[in-house]
Amino acid sequence: MEAILKHFPNLTDVQKEQFQQLDSLYHDWNEKINVISRKDIDALYTKHVLHSLGIAKIQSFEPGTYVLDVGTGGGFPGIPLAILFPETRFYLIDVIAKKIKVVQAVADALGLKNVKAEQIRAENVKGDFDFIVSRAVTNMPDFVSWVKTKIKKQHKHELKNGILYLKGGDLTEELKDFPKATLYDLADFFEDEFFETKKVVHLPLKFTI
Repeated sequence: MEAILKHFPNLTDVQKEQFQQLDSLYHDWNEKINVISRKDIDALYTKHVLHSLGIAKIQSFEPGTYVLDVGTGGGFPGIPLAILFPETRFYLIDVIAKKIKVVQAVADALGLKNVKAEQIRAENVKGDFDFIVSRAVTNMPDFVSWVKTKIKKQHKHELKNGILYLKGGDLTEELKDFPKATLYDLADFFEDEFFETKKVVHLPLKFTI
């Protein structure tokens, strides 16, 4: 929790309380439904919450922004981003029902009115979004094929509408067909060694019908 406050010092009291609650909420739910690996649950704030918030270091979301979180798992990166950006709408999806059950329960416990959670495949999602976020659910070519028709035409951010993808390791091969992709090293923002190989990939996507 200290790392959250250090890197995001302007949180409101409500946001601080919401971030604080994540620890007990995820520990409790993880006892019932294993949505976070046993070895990672004790590093929740570094490996899940702060990692998710790496996206916010690359792009802050304007009020009214609509964000799709594909393969959200237990709610990452969507839940931490929804706390940080209460005036942005987040649609968190996963194909596994028990994970969405946890996401909905956490969102309800935190009073997050800007979160909608649903068990659905990305290909079947209706609507269009300013950004589509995810945390390494698949390779980029497959991911793009799922979401390329779901991007809003009008841009209102510094970065163009498209994908903001949390990924680690060497991405040269995976991104070779995406020359417009930009990589941001999270080690430039967070000092923990966990982030040494972690990146945010921004891939602008053109609006398509």
